[in-house]
Amino acid sequence: MKVSRIILLALALISLQAYAKDVRKPAAKDAKESGIANMAPGKIFKDCDDCPEMVVIPAGSFDMGSDNDPSEQPIHRVTLNRAFALGKTEVTQGQWKAIMGDNPSKFTACGDNCPVDQVSWDDAKAFIEKLNAKTGKQYRLPSEAEWEYACRAGARQEYCGSDNPDSAGWYGALATPAGNSEKTTNPVATKAANAWGLHDMSGNVWEWVEDSYHDNYNGAPADGSAWQGDGALRVPRGGSWSYLQRAAKRGGSEPDFRYSTIGFRLARTLP
Repeated sequence: MKVSRIILLALALISLQAYAKDVRKPAAKDAKESGIANMAPGKIFKDCDDCPEMVVIPAGSFDMGSDNDPSEQPIHRVTLNRAFALGKTEVTQGQWKAIMGDNPSKFTACGDNCPVDQVSWDDAKAFIEKLNAKTGKQYRLPSEAEWEYACRAGARQEYCGSDNPDSAGWYGALATPAGNSEKTTNPVATKAANAWGLHDMSGNVWEWVEDSYHDNYNGAPADGSAWQGDGALRVPRGGSWSYLQRAAKRGGSEPDFRYSTIGFRLARTLP
């Protein structure tokens, strides 16, 4: 009987230790998430070795759009009430390969530190689904308003972070006169960052956002959320190695469209 009691006590102790270990894990996880949520704007974090570096973007307001084109009108005030995170750079070929196991890019010779290209909106969503399963986080495409807000970073410049195209990004291989990209993508973060530490938001590759395309901003949300519609066309922003586009410039493409000028940048919801 005494031996049986000792065995039962030992089993109970083992169970208690296992329970305590399981309880500590989510607590540590919650503490890490809380720490990220309390990071100052501009701080950088990574959720895994293969994950993109993410930059904390503050809540705030800005005037979205421009008077340059009817599709960018009307200029309207947008207020984002919550901070979020946005990729420091576009998703790279190396990051894509680590999650998806292949490389769809035309410019593979550019290397792992170059943006993944030839990915559709649907492809980007498949990448996000796998990354979320791996990390347990809420990665997503940014809304169009979040994208332009982060691009402008509290300023009102022609491009994302500069009025000087050569400092803003890799661009213009097919333009006259030609730009600086040499008809290829180029390694990320080799041009100056904008005021919030984001690289390549102008040039290199167009970047898919979550929104459906609308002909103009009449009726657009004022809270920074994604503007959904029939989904026939999705919005890429930012321009590419072929032509440089203004900070306000918008496009619309089918969600299954792939081309060597299109990639994407991740957003992440913060706690």
